[in-house]
Amino acid sequence: MKAHTRETQATMTPQKALQYLKEGNQRFQNNLKANRNLLEQVNDTSEGQFPFATILSCIDSRVSAELVFDQGLGDIFSVRIAGNFVNEDILGSMEFACKLAGTKLLVVLGHTSCGAVKGACDDAKLGNLTTMLGKIKPAVESVTEPTDKSLRNSKNLDFVDRVAEKNVSIAIENIRKQSPILKEMEDNNEIDIVGAMYDINTGEVTFFE
Repeated sequence: MKAHTRETQATMTPQKALQYLKEGNQRFQNNLKANRNLLEQVNDTSEGQFPFATILSCIDSRVSAELVFDQGLGDIFSVRIAGNFVNEDILGSMEFACKLAGTKLLVVLGHTSCGAVKGACDDAKLGNLTTMLGKIKPAVESVTEPTDKSLRNSKNLDFVDRVAEKNVSIAIENIRKQSPILKEMEDNNEIDIVGAMYDINTGEVTFFE
């Protein structure tokens, strides 16, 4: 499989980009890989890059977007931060990726048993981590069940995963609210903005419908 070129990127649609990621994740789950020569892709991309998707994911070592979607060099922009939330710098990176570099799909990818979400659920305090986890607190507060405080912590993995899903949805809401550029591109059908969850137990990515 060759690296994407300006021509192949131009033929990409948001729907086709999503299908590429779904097919790549299916290969990953089946322990298969597309036939690609990475050193050849190094050469192919040396004078330019033409990715088809931008993926915001957590820094979790088990959730590398390139691996779980079976993508090669020059295929995707990967933005990673603990808790996969957005801020001004991340939004700027996304605007570059979509508006200037031509990606057709923007994915916010959360995952099960997320450590950052667990920290927010437990109201963890540790240096700069305290401020960072505060960005995930709105998701914790938005998940109203269970009401029993003893069940609203990292020991309750069902609660943690529902907060992680809500955190993805809030990130997408914030992208649309805080980036008129990306919102306009979505409204014009130039890009799609979608959420997804990665299951660390199975390797499966489930996209939000």
